[in-house]
Amino acid sequence: MITYVARRLLVAIPTLLGVATVVFLLMRLLPGDPAVVIAGPQATAEDVERLRHQLGLTLPFWQQYLSFLGRLFHGDLGMSIRTGDPVIREIFTRVPFTATLAFTSLLIAILIGVTAGVIAATKRNSSMDLSISGGAVFGASMPTYWLGLMLIILFAVHLRVLPAGGSDRGPISLVLPAITLALFSTGLIARQTRSAMLEVLGQDFVRTARAKGAARTVVLIRHALRNALLPIVTVIGLQFGTLLGGAVLTETIFAWPGVGRLLVDSIGSRDYPVVQGVVLLLSVSFIAINLITDLLYAYVDPRIRYG
Repeated sequence: MITYVARRLLVAIPTLLGVATVVFLLMRLLPGDPAVVIAGPQATAEDVERLRHQLGLTLPFWQQYLSFLGRLFHGDLGMSIRTGDPVIREIFTRVPFTATLAFTSLLIAILIGVTAGVIAATKRNSSMDLSISGGAVFGASMPTYWLGLMLIILFAVHLRVLPAGGSDRGPISLVLPAITLALFSTGLIARQTRSAMLEVLGQDFVRTARAKGAARTVVLIRHALRNALLPIVTVIGLQFGTLLGGAVLTETIFAWPGVGRLLVDSIGSRDYPVVQGVVLLLSVSFIAINLITDLLYAYVDPRIRYG
């Protein structure tokens, strides 16, 4: 397994380099000059040119790229153009908010999605199964931005029981953004759980367990669900990566002070170093999540071995 992990980490290096290169190129192709944005409308042409020189924007394109790669290899993501603070500090002050939102949303999605999927599988073709399947499709197809706005209108504007945004009111501020972010993943996990459980419930070992008089709960949890976990774990791992990406939109809607909102604000102000740092962080997170998911396979199914 150590060899497998080392090989995956080596493969991740060119992937991260490719991501960094693409982000670097795309940011330079965006219209607008960050020096103009920072200097403001009252700045003179000389002020803007002096600021461009300070930011290194007057260097040839290839020199900017090599300088960026050199700093990256030394773990230096540079300084924020907008605030002048180190990019690492800018990002890691926001990471706890995004991590809290993503983990809470994933927990909601797993608890509701797996439970609903198991219930739907055990009551196949019943009204309960049809209701859960319809709800799963609804959740998976609901646009995040629309759902977030509707929840704000209902619970913050009309009922006034939950805050519309921000994080000032503690855990209660997390309710609406977590539900909004979790709904899509809940639908997908429920559908995958139902499908996997239906396949396993028809296997001979499940019928044998029932014939031996095993309790219904034991059959469902110990025998059926345990053997259906492999595709479910795969979907959960993929959905956690999706939650990190979806946090960008959700954090913007609810003014949640996480990495996603930092990314949107930095794109608007042409803060190249911060945008590059955030995208690299998200890329590393995706790679780490996929690796952890692969390693969980061996725990879920002991027959799996890594070479």
